[in-house]
Amino acid sequence: MVLVEGLRRLAQRYPALVALLAQLLATALLTAVVLAANHLAGWRFGWLTAGLLQGLMAATLGRWLGLSRWWWWLNLGFVPALLAFGGAPLPSWVFLAAFLLLLLFNWNSFTERVPLYLTGAQGTQLLAGIIAQQPAPLRFVDLGCGPAGPLLTLARQFPTGQFVGVETAPLSYLLAKFRALFQSNCSIRYQSLWRTDLAEFNVLYCFLSPAPMAALWQKSVQEMRPGALFVSNTFEVPGVAPEQTLQLNDWRDSSLLLWRIPG
Repeated sequence: MVLVEGLRRLAQRYPALVALLAQLLATALLTAVVLAANHLAGWRFGWLTAGLLQGLMAATLGRWLGLSRWWWWLNLGFVPALLAFGGAPLPSWVFLAAFLLLLLFNWNSFTERVPLYLTGAQGTQLLAGIIAQQPAPLRFVDLGCGPAGPLLTLARQFPTGQFVGVETAPLSYLLAKFRALFQSNCSIRYQSLWRTDLAEFNVLYCFLSPAPMAALWQKSVQEMRPGALFVSNTFEVPGVAPEQTLQLNDWRDSSLLLWRIPG
């Protein structure tokens, strides 16, 4: 159990490594199952059936080790997708390009322990309602803004506010930067959230992972003004109860958690 707890802590910090471990363990387990089934009952698995079974094992192991639902789906489909397309007449560079795209969108998973999470339409709508209640002037920052869809939607709804997105995944940043060129009150920074000066903002929004939440809260308390609003999608600040929780009722069972920076 000590080993499992250690792996679960590792999953919060470096989910990609635990996902890889789940894939390797599932492959080893599948090999044992296939050999045993063949030896004891003469059963033979087709490649695609074996791949689906491996994906289910990897997804289950990853979830048991503390990976988020996003990683569950990735673990489930990774090997079946390779097998399904392995015989297709596709050049090898297609698979390399797919890997590079995944890496460029999820670079944060390795550097800041933050995979790509996208805020849905309902979450954006709730954020708009929260922003509407905040006093002017509005200075809003989205830490880990991804392609900046929700950020730009909010910037259009509140033209007198100033909206800043912070992103370090290269492809997400480039997409967000290009889209923000046409929105004068929205800017995108290629910058680590840890190097972002939060003093200039009175509303902070983040959809990150459990790993950075404690340190980010401390940074916010030190830099933001008392009364500023700290909003996290789904992930809690350890040991600090939110002042308000707004349930989204989506497929991820996510919620918006709200704190005020203390004086």
